[in-house]
Amino acid sequence: QVQLVESGGGSVQTGGSLILSCTASGSTSCMGWFRQAPGKQREWVSSTRSDGSTTYVDSVRGRFTVSKDSAKNILFLQMNSLTPDDTAMYYCAARVRSYEGGCPRISAAYSRWGQGTQVTVSS
Repeated sequence: QVQLVESGGGSVQTGGSLILSCTASGSTSCMGWFRQAPGKQREWVSSTRSDGSTTYVDSVRGRFTVSKDSAKNILFLQMNSLTPDDTAMYYCAARVRSYEGGCPRISAAYSRWGQGTQVTVSS
């Protein structure tokens, strides 16, 4: 069974940076980052293919960057220029089954989830 463990959340001022990490066991076809603020729907942030290519939601493109440490099986989310709109619980997710074309952007397509890590950005 694929298992995910997250870390790296915290509190920062507007304009600050954080790095989240997600350690995965087992093989996956896609890895994703999602976030959810209180009272709001879970939002797709990024999806990463097995070859390392990543797509991002418009609101974070240019500020967030996904990278991988293949040897240690860790996925990172580098978050820069943070604003209060980025405040949310962040989750990493994995899709085990193969998917045609690009990786999906809906949470229902991912079967394994990390425990979540809180990111809070103050103005």
